Amino acid sequence: MKNLITLSLLFFSVVCIAQQPYKRTLKLMGSRFDITVVAENESIGNKYIDTAVAEITRIEKLISSWDEHSQTSEINRNAGIKAVKVDSELFQLIERAIGISKLTDGAFDISYASMDRIWKFDGTMTEMPSEEKIKESIAKVGFKNIILDKENSTVFLKLEGMRIGFGAIGKGYAADKAKSLLISKGVSSGIINASGDMNTWGRQPSGKEWKVAITNPMDKNKVFALLPISNGAVVTSGNYEKFVKFNGTRYSHIIDPRTGYPSSGIISATVFAPKAELADALATSVFVMGKDVGLSRINQMKKIECIIIDDKGNIFKSDNIEIDKI
Repeated sequence: MKNLITLSLLFFSVVCIAQQPYKRTLKLMGSRFDITVVAENESIGNKYIDTAVAEITRIEKLISSWDEHSQTSEINRNAGIKAVKVDSELFQLIERAIGISKLTDGAFDISYASMDRIWKFDGTMTEMPSEEKIKESIAKVGFKNIILDKENSTVFLKLEGMRIGFGAIGKGYAADKAKSLLISKGVSSGIINASGDMNTWGRQPSGKEWKVAITNPMDKNKVFALLPISNGAVVTSGNYEKFVKFNGTRYSHIIDPRTGYPSSGIISATVFAPKAELADALATSVFVMGKDVGLSRINQMKKIECIIIDDKGNIFKSDNIEIDKI
């Protein structure tokens, strides 16, 4: 009996050792995706990655505001005209997005897509837009003008010219859906990196937790911390690549949908959450809400943590997070 147990343990050990991570990098949803799965061999690994790619592509066709055939585009085309019947999946995503808008007092808002793009972060801006232009730019923004009819599964945008977009939540949602599908197929471990939106599950073949590196916003070629994460998501929003400076103040490319002004004061916000969809939305929201309000809101939420770096390089953390500085 003892020998049988020893052989069983040996067999289990060999199986575990045989598992290897397999990775593919490709462009999806207009962004870079790195998909890593732990599998027994390359053939099985590639099959799983193909499954994830197909799911992400399906999500993109559903939520893309650039694809004229998507249900999202149909909603936008009928703004101010009529309600549009949509799949329950899209309806529920919009419903959750509105819930986050309420939670963040409008700092997150999928109707930001209605905003006139008066801010340029390509080096061509030489002066601040006028107060009047900024006010006009957000005239059609407002999540309260997204009318949902749950019984009929319809979405209606009240204002003509109003638009919704999932740029601040879509990649996270797609990563969540791909992760859930892979887990249902028996994939024990992996990482989906949706252009910086990290979604992990399981552990490395060695048994160690996956570790996520947090970029040092003062030097994007370096990291300042490593954080272990085995079943959750981490998303960083940063302005260290896209920003403008006027009168000594640094303005982020992340615009407050309530005011039309870019956020300032924070250069990096990293959020940890069970799902990438939520982490994605909250990272943007914290940027807009600012350090004090953002941390206060995060500290009121269960299983959500946050790291903020301000424009002076100071690091602020939510109450229950531990980081390994390097």
